[in-house]
Amino acid sequence: MSPTEPAPARKTIPHVDFELDDLDSDEERYLDFYRKVAVHEDMLVPLAEHHDGPNSYYVLFDRTATWGRPGMPQVLAVHLQRDHEKRMFSFEHAQLPLPAMAQSWLIHRGCPPEAIGLHPELGPPPADEATRALERRLVGDGDHYAMGYSYTSDDPDDMVIVVVLRAQDEQVPSPFRVVVEEVDTETWTHTLREGGFDTAGEALQWCDDRLTGKAGPLPPVRPAVTPSRPAGVAKAPAPHPPGRSR
Repeated sequence: MSPTEPAPARKTIPHVDFELDDLDSDEERYLDFYRKVAVHEDMLVPLAEHHDGPNSYYVLFDRTATWGRPGMPQVLAVHLQRDHEKRMFSFEHAQLPLPAMAQSWLIHRGCPPEAIGLHPELGPPPADEATRALERRLVGDGDHYAMGYSYTSDDPDDMVIVVVLRAQDEQVPSPFRVVVEEVDTETWTHTLREGGFDTAGEALQWCDDRLTGKAGPLPPVRPAVTPSRPAGVAKAPAPHPPGRSR
């Protein structure tokens, strides 16, 4: 069972409907969509979806990914644009390791942030406020980082996802971040934590150690340095409001 699958004894797993039956005038594009997205349509679980006129946005869990290449992402973000007059459609898609990253990807393609919340009964809920806060930040600031590496392990004895992110701004402290999601199968909750690294090699080594059970604690993300005034320079006086005597 993957971290994003429903827990046992939950409701029937929903299936996605892309609603493209009447938009088949471009056979090449339809085949491209089938090969990249819909080939296992009955195995895609809609963790979130939003429909806005010709646009549809999906966060999907691909249940077939567990049998694919080891470590591959199991979440699929899909943006569909339909033109009913021309009976055509276009699409973008991305395979991503975490639902929050898929939400961010869709938001930056026009989906309203408040409209793409995850289904509360699909997947283990956050275990604590630290997890919820980091997920909100990933959803909102996802464009500040580029994904360099991820590995998804759905081993029932150690369900974990590790992701290495590189800051787009190379001057920020801890330019390489590791995000780790771990699932507690007994409580059916998940935690998300973040660590900061100076180099990609250090971040990748920590991920390898985590996947082999040898990793220590994540190093903290170094805070941004606030410039201080040089010694002996007095703070400038605050300006007086207009019209008030000095």
